[in-house]
Amino acid sequence: MHVERYGRGEKALFVHGSGWNVHMWYAIRDRLESSMEVILVDLPGHGASFGEGSNSVQGYSDMVYGIMKDLAMEGCFVVGHSLGGAIAISLGLVHPDIVKGIVLIGTGARLRVLPQILDGIIKDKEATVRSTGDFAFSKKASVELKAKAIEETMQCSAEVIHKDFTACDKFDVMDSIGSLSTPTLIICGTDDVLTPPKYSRYLNEVIPGSRLVLIEDAGHMVMMEKPIEVSSAIEEFVKGR
Repeated sequence: MHVERYGRGEKALFVHGSGWNVHMWYAIRDRLESSMEVILVDLPGHGASFGEGSNSVQGYSDMVYGIMKDLAMEGCFVVGHSLGGAIAISLGLVHPDIVKGIVLIGTGARLRVLPQILDGIIKDKEATVRSTGDFAFSKKASVELKAKAIEETMQCSAEVIHKDFTACDKFDVMDSIGSLSTPTLIICGTDDVLTPPKYSRYLNEVIPGSRLVLIEDAGHMVMMEKPIEVSSAIEEFVKGR
C-alpha cells in the first residue's frame, strides 16, 4: 500500500473513505505535521496503491493492520473518515493492543448505502459520483471544493468504489460497539446528510468515555470543508492521551 509520512512525534494514521485517497487529508496534514507524525495511506485499489480493494470492512481492516505491523506502528492513533472510520472501529475492537486511540469522522456503527448508489456506480459511474458528491458537502461549501472532490473520486475505478460501498453497506457493529475500550474522538459536520449527526451522537452515547465534536456549516467532507476546526480537535485529542 502507498504510504506517506510527514512530521515527528505521536503517530497518527489517516484512513480515507470510499473511492478516495490520501489527498483528502492534505489540508489536515499541513496543520498537524508540526505537532505529530502524520501517516497517510491509500487503501488497495485507491490513489497510488495497487490492488482491487475489498468488499468488507474486515478485509480492509486486516490490510491496514498488516501495514501497521510492517511499519512498526504499534501504539498509533487511527483517524478514519466514513469507510475509514468503520475500519478504525474494527481495529479498535479486534486489535486494541495496537491502537492508542481512534478518531471517527463522519461514520457510524452501521453504514447503509442506498441501492440506487450501489447499482448506479456500475451502471453510470460519473452520474452517480456527481450526484453523491452533491450530498457530500454542506450547501455552504464552494463549487471549487465540490468539483475537486468529484475529480478525485472519478480517478478510482467503478469496481473498487462499488466494493467500498458494499463494505459500508454490510458493516454493522451495533451489538458490539459498546465494548470498544479504545479512547475515541467523534467528529461530524452538522450538515452531514450521508452519515447524519445522529449516527455520531449514538457512537458518543455507547462508546465509554468518548468525546463528540460537532462542526457547524460542514457536511460529510468536514475535514476538507473545515480543516482548521478538525485539525484542532484531533490535535487536542492526541495531546490529551
